[in-house]
Amino acid sequence: MSEQKMMHATNATNLADILERVLDKGIVIAGDIKIQLADVDLLNIKIRLLVCSVDKAMQMGINWWQNDAYLSTTAKDSLFAQENAALQQRIERLEARVK
Repeated sequence: MSEQKMMHATNATNLADILERVLDKGIVIAGDIKIQLADVDLLNIKIRLLVCSVDKAMQMGINWWQNDAYLSTTAKDSLFAQENAALQQRIERLEARVK
């Protein structure tokens, strides 16, 4: 029979505490990838990853998801309203030409 390790409550609590701290305080992971050939940059990638809670991100002024039409219904509605207004203006210009 294979042995199964039992997870102790202290291990689960420590993991939960760590996760809570990371989400509360935030953690930044940064890295750069650079590919050169004969001192010519062929590829330069800068990777920045921020892991935190939504509340912490908003405290830091990060709220890009609120303006992304794929992630926010209010942004999608706003985008549709802008497109609708632009189409209405275009129709009015075309109707004015016909008259």
